[in-house]
Amino acid sequence: MVKDTSSKICLACRKTIKGRTDKKFCDDLCRNDYNNRLKSDDNNYMRNINNALRKNRRIIASLLEDAPEGKIVLSKDSLSLKGFEFKYITHLSTYKEGKSYFFCYEYGYLPLENNRYLLVRREKSPGIAGAESKKIQR
Repeated sequence: MVKDTSSKICLACRKTIKGRTDKKFCDDLCRNDYNNRLKSDDNNYMRNINNALRKNRRIIASLLEDAPEGKIVLSKDSLSLKGFEFKYITHLSTYKEGKSYFFCYEYGYLPLENNRYLLVRREKSPGIAGAESKKIQR
């Protein structure tokens, strides 16, 4: 019987592993660390997008707080100065008039002429808890 003289190396900490021949890690801490590092790129990407979406939502919500009719028209520059990023939206809704509203959760905007935007908040449907209708506050 020939013994395998090559020693196994832990994939996380690179130390020599003792024990079973099919072992890849020296302990649970190394196994968790290795797997977390593998997933960190995906998690960072998703975290950055979610942060941008939440920021866009906060910006529109804060601007609509002071709007007497629940809507306001602003220029693209004024939104950009507040840190709004137009490339991040949660969904797009097209209405009967053919207008497409871009939404960041329940807050949205409609592009108008001359780089201006109508900011709105979607009404919640009173019939079903948590459900939202296709109406826009006007």
